Amino acid sequence: MTTHNTKKAAGAANSNGPCTDTGISDSYTIEAANQASTTDLDSMEGSAISFIDRPTSDLIQKDVADELIQPAEPTEAPPMHYRLLTGEELCNLPGFQWRIKDVLPAHGLAVLFGPSASGKSFLVLDLLQSLALGRDWFGHRVKQCAVTYVALEGEVGVANRVKAYQTRHGSTAVNIRYVTQSFHLLKDNDINALADAIKAEGTGDVVVLDTLSRAVPGSDENDSKTMGLIIHAAKLLKELIGGLVLLIHHTGKDSSKGMRGHSSLYAALDCALEIKRHGNLREWIVAKSKDGEDGASHPFKLEAVTLGVNGDGDPITSCVVVDNPTEQATGKKKPTLGKNQTIALNALKMSLSNDIDTGNDGSTQEEPSLTYEQAIEIVTPLMPGEAKHKKQRAKEALNGLEKNNFVGVNRDRLWID
Repeated sequence: MTTHNTKKAAGAANSNGPCTDTGISDSYTIEAANQASTTDLDSMEGSAISFIDRPTSDLIQKDVADELIQPAEPTEAPPMHYRLLTGEELCNLPGFQWRIKDVLPAHGLAVLFGPSASGKSFLVLDLLQSLALGRDWFGHRVKQCAVTYVALEGEVGVANRVKAYQTRHGSTAVNIRYVTQSFHLLKDNDINALADAIKAEGTGDVVVLDTLSRAVPGSDENDSKTMGLIIHAAKLLKELIGGLVLLIHHTGKDSSKGMRGHSSLYAALDCALEIKRHGNLREWIVAKSKDGEDGASHPFKLEAVTLGVNGDGDPITSCVVVDNPTEQATGKKKPTLGKNQTIALNALKMSLSNDIDTGNDGSTQEEPSLTYEQAIEIVTPLMPGEAKHKKQRAKEALNGLEKNNFVGVNRDRLWID
């Protein structure tokens, strides 16, 4: 009997239309499923059918019907890539943070640059030790952090600099990590591998690449497209470490024109520190700061430290950075004069050599001086151009000489500085 009932039930199911292998018609609807699920089994031909004797096609139909009737589970919307802030939310964002007060920001992209042999690597090591120790740097307050120094210009030299610092100061910071392996900033694998290593050590507050040219070997720094890729890669590293990336860079052949390479790098920076050298005198200045003042001079000198002797009995030496504030004025290089200023200065030197006057209101007894009006009278005829513009050009030339400290002026008197 079981066989007889099963055959008839199957026939009743198949009478609704052609079915797929799962027993569900292509025109199957929720309404049909509801009807199928509510059919009184007792009305089917034959006596009551046990659950286990029910045709497979009927069971499949009921399961699918139940699934279709049930409301779909709500799904969470994917997070938005961009967050739209209200004015209040914007004002409540965390404020700007300094790593070194008025010098280095806590986050972003920065460059320390200068000519060859200016002391860049010595200065950056001194900077990193101060950061890691939380020690004031050239009078600027420091927020202590963990740092990584990617030294691409010789591990022996770096080791000697660290030894020299330890000899001079008695200790070195423990939360600095050094990388001496090769690294290519334009290779994604290198960037990711370096970032992973830094995050594993927890030393990503400040990461230094010394130097930029060694980090992008063979690249044309003067090409705008290449420099764009360099900037993008440096900012990617910055995002991965969540701190500050500091690039050590060179000036061009003419150091007065700033750092080497395409100008887009300078434009992309949050901060730029420049090292200048005048003979044995050195200074660093904040050449660019988006959120602080720039231009202040910080003179320093390199002090030799003897580390021992080599196998030939020759001394092994290195250097440390020493603050040198007394040399600030001496270390300043006066700017180049314009044509009219040069004419004016030469004329004043000629006149003052004749001892027009001495020792008045600011000049010493040995310094000849003259009145400002006398200086105007001397310089005006020598200025180029139409006569009606000569006096104005003379005044502009004298003002330029005073501004650049070539002449001193006090109470309407003028002398050569």
